[in-house]
Amino acid sequence: MLARIWSAALVGIDPVKVGVEVDVSNGMPGIAIVGLPDTAVQESRERVKAAIKNAGLSYPMRKIVVNLAPADLRKEGPSFDLAIGVGILAASEQVSATLLGDHLFVGEVALDGALRPVAGVLAIAAAAERLGIVAMVVPAANANEASIVKGLRVYGFDHLSEVTRFLNQPEAFVPHQSLPAVSWHNAIGMLDLADVKGQAQARRALEIAAAGGHNLIFVGPPGSGKTMLARRLPSILPELTFAEALEVTRIHSVAGLLKERGTLVRDRPFRSPHHSASGPSLVGGGSFPRPGEISLSHRGILFLDELTEFKRDVLEFLRQPLEEGCVTISRARQTVRFPAQFTLVASTNPCPCGYYGDSVQACTCSPIQRQRYWAKLSGPLMDRIDLQVVVSRLQPEEVTRSSGGEPSAAVRDRVLAARQVARSRFAEEAAPNQAPNQAPIQCNAEMQSRQIRQWCALTEQTRSLLETAIRRLGLSARATDRILKVARTIADLEQSTAIEPGHVAEAVQYRIVDRMQ
Repeated sequence: MLARIWSAALVGIDPVKVGVEVDVSNGMPGIAIVGLPDTAVQESRERVKAAIKNAGLSYPMRKIVVNLAPADLRKEGPSFDLAIGVGILAASEQVSATLLGDHLFVGEVALDGALRPVAGVLAIAAAAERLGIVAMVVPAANANEASIVKGLRVYGFDHLSEVTRFLNQPEAFVPHQSLPAVSWHNAIGMLDLADVKGQAQARRALEIAAAGGHNLIFVGPPGSGKTMLARRLPSILPELTFAEALEVTRIHSVAGLLKERGTLVRDRPFRSPHHSASGPSLVGGGSFPRPGEISLSHRGILFLDELTEFKRDVLEFLRQPLEEGCVTISRARQTVRFPAQFTLVASTNPCPCGYYGDSVQACTCSPIQRQRYWAKLSGPLMDRIDLQVVVSRLQPEEVTRSSGGEPSAAVRDRVLAARQVARSRFAEEAAPNQAPNQAPIQCNAEMQSRQIRQWCALTEQTRSLLETAIRRLGLSARATDRILKVARTIADLEQSTAIEPGHVAEAVQYRIVDRMQ
């Protein structure tokens, strides 16, 4: 007898519907799995066989063929175990096949029949309507995660025997009810700008970066507070919208970071890889591509501490994602696209010894050493960093002062007001001009050439000031566009419709690294 059950495979973070066809017929007892299964899928033969027996069910001692369609798509991981097990039970007429047409089964089975959670369930659930699925059957540990998606019935079970009872008596079960979404980045959210003493210009740069989503680098001697400042940026960022939270949670689900949580991520990600990180660990990769740090930072912050300690070729991987907001990974069998709309925040010393330009300790580096040090950061990469800020050593009276600066809550209010101005502006433009599948612009840093021309118009006085800065600093066209974006954000923070000369002058001041090298 033949049975067909639906499951799903992931290509990047996008699910593909997979038909699990199980044929039980007369012949030499055994089971064969075809359809480009990897080792983990092949091993499901033994897991499913033991699970069915230990669940008190009958494993058919006949010839069993399992086909995973489409046959030209590589299948990986243990998530097909549940579908294969249910298919064998349906083909051997131990469970009803009534619900198999529009239900999707995902999960790993243990030898005793227990169901174990798998990665990527939220990504599959989010695409259920497109896949023609009305309900999902998943391990109980994945039920909260899948039920985040509204309009989808989710049934979570702990054991294979419970799944068989559900298939035979569906009216006796009710869908899982999702829990309220919670945040799991609270440790970072607790850091407050009130802890920071002095550093007025650096604090101002953080506010501009948060309001416009601009990339930022701090340059200064050891102990000046670069890392302390950067780690407080999440405390002044707006909370994720539901659509953004769903995007972020899908990526973390595919990466396997929600197995123990199963809830919607509400705070913006903050990722801080070590400077020994490889290129694939940053952008993603592998035989079966998985998200890297830049995709795990989507809609949040990627913090690269000691930027000049990263290998130059690794840093060059950032150029395309910073410009396009996504990363494309090509393999022989498939091409995968991961979202990567993140804000880059970096910190570095001004030279190998760390004290070039310091007011107290003399630099011991030669000009050649400093040139080689900065050569790790290419011009095209630095062009993409909007805010370049020198963080100086604190004065003794600033160090001993008991109180810090303005708290994050006050700064965050101004950031939210500026972002609301930008959202209203882009919403006004989006209706007639936005492509159907194009994500709406969320902040000024995402503006393209057309939006810059439309929303960053300059007066003659402002244009003259900008042209002078371009000539004196040798700025590229890309750097000039980024100055205009920063100026637009500064104007939004001041609730100004027009970009004034003072806004451009302040934006130009943040190209300090162009003058240090």
